[in-house]
Formats: sequence, structure tokens, C-alpha cells
Amino acid sequence: MGQAQIPIIPHRGLYHSRAEYNMMRSLNYQIFLRKEPEGGYTVIVPSLPGCVTYGETVDEAIAMAREAIELYIEGMLARGEEVPTEEGLLEYTLTVEVPG
Repeated sequence: MGQAQIPIIPHRGLYHSRAEYNMMRSLNYQIFLRKEPEGGYTVIVPSLPGCVTYGETVDEAIAMAREAIELYIEGMLARGEEVPTEEGLLEYTLTVEVPG
């Protein structure tokens, strides 16, 4: 399955004027979807600790991930925290040998 590139634009009540809206920026976050044995997909956002959601289908899981990321960022901004980005992030998959 390919990487999902989801542009995120926080918007729920964070920007009230046209000037603030024009200052918005798009951020991309990598997400991982895990098919669950009981059905549906759990989604995690590695760059946003604790940002986890679920959807019955891949499309629903991605939509839920977008909403979860927006709410996560909204909360960070409301608390005056710096929003993490994936700039400079390197991705690599390791294969390890294990007994069994």
C-alpha cells in the first residue's frame, strides 16, 4: 500500500479574519493503517504522539485521520504549543531476524 499524502489545513474556528485565513499553511503527515482482525482499520500518526483513530473502510479511516489530525493540531495551537512537522524526516524500513 502506498503512502498517503494528506494535506492538513487547521480551520475549525482557529482563523477568524481573511488575513488569518491567508496565513494558513498545508502540512503533510504520514499515516499508517492497520487492518484489524474484527474488521476496519486503525490509523496512527507517528509524528503526533497519541493521535490514533479508526474507520470501517480505508476511505473512512483516512477521513477520520484527517479529522483527528486537525483536532490534534487545533488543541496544540490553543495551548500555544509548537506544531510538529515532518520536514527533514527520513523514512526507512528495517528487516530484522527473529527466532521462530
